[in-house]
Amino acid sequence: MSIGWIAILTAGLLEIAWAHSIRLTEGFTKLAPTLVCGVLTVAVVLILNVAMRTLPVGTAYAVFVGVGVLGTAIVGMIWLQEPVNLLRALALALIVGGVVLLRLTDIEATAA
Repeated sequence: MSIGWIAILTAGLLEIAWAHSIRLTEGFTKLAPTLVCGVLTVAVVLILNVAMRTLPVGTAYAVFVGVGVLGTAIVGMIWLQEPVNLLRALALALIVGGVVLLRLTDIEATAA
């Protein structure tokens, strides 16, 4: 796995933490959570930049968003008791499928 793919996965995982950190700021009225949110924001953008140096921008951003959406939804369902139903599961499966297809097309394009 290249540094670009490692960076994109790392940025995606940090995106999950960032998304959930927003809730903890309580409208950016709590200092410590707001600072954590800000640090995560900067970290995500810097690491995403590293990934985009070696990966196609469209693929990198789509995978980054897919990891973030999937992880944020799963964390919400597990820890925050957000709704779990068949349509949500199907939507998440479609996101995973799209990310996998993008990754496969990236492999195919570099092999050609």
